[in-house]
Amino acid sequence: VQLQASGGGLVQAGDSLRLSCAASGRTFMNDAMAWFRQAPGKEREFLAAITKASKREYYADSVKGRFTISRDNAKNTMYLQMNSVKHEDMAVYYCALTPIRSVYMTLTRKETYDYWGQGTLVTVSS
Repeated sequence: VQLQASGGGLVQAGDSLRLSCAASGRTFMNDAMAWFRQAPGKEREFLAAITKASKREYYADSVKGRFTISRDNAKNTMYLQMNSVKHEDMAVYYCALTPIRSVYMTLTRKETYDYWGQGTLVTVSS
């Protein structure tokens, strides 16, 4: 499985940005995909996850209400809509996939995921 994240770039605080993650290769019936981010000097942080079959969404409290995760199974692509972007959102954003059906607490852990994209950088200007 290969994951290709894209859509990062320079955005002004308060603006919106949409990230994409295209998956290719093997597919799984019950996978879940997620977005994480990592700022310089910080741990990789869970943001949101979405299951394949039911498209159930899970969010970290830090982004709930501002970020929206979605996926198009026909296109094997996941998205992260980022609204009201803040300076503290500046980080490298990674997409990830686990082929195994998982519960929320497991989905928040980076160790759950077997496949990772290369990351896309989001820079926020004042």
